[in-house]
Amino acid sequence: MDGRVFLDASFWIAYREPREALSPRALEILRGLFDTRTRFVTTFLVLCEIQAYFSRHTTRRQTVLRDLWENRVVDFEDITYRDQENAIALLRNHSDKSFSLCDATSFVVMERLGLHRVATFDRHFRQFGGFEVID
Repeated sequence: MDGRVFLDASFWIAYREPREALSPRALEILRGLFDTRTRFVTTFLVLCEIQAYFSRHTTRRQTVLRDLWENRVVDFEDITYRDQENAIALLRNHSDKSFSLCDATSFVVMERLGLHRVATFDRHFRQFGGFEVID
């Protein structure tokens, strides 16, 4: 079983947004994951979501880029054309759900990589199912 953890935008936003109610919980989880020398996986789309959230805050938008893009324990997984096709199909097949395209892409990338654990506060990962949500 792959010991890596997928990082979702909701988790990192909570970690870096001090006004976020879940910020202390995100810090606690992150410390535990660092203590076990966990490696993380995310995608450029997730980074885009995080950066967009902080885009009006000069310091934090730079911080989150350094946090993830320049971090040796964070691997950025390329999104393949097949991942894109699968994400669109997933949205079409689950039209009763409110997953975003970014969520759907994360789901298919996680499935392709055999990743089962995700650090997230986004209910859609539980709604989709099949993942161990670290929250």
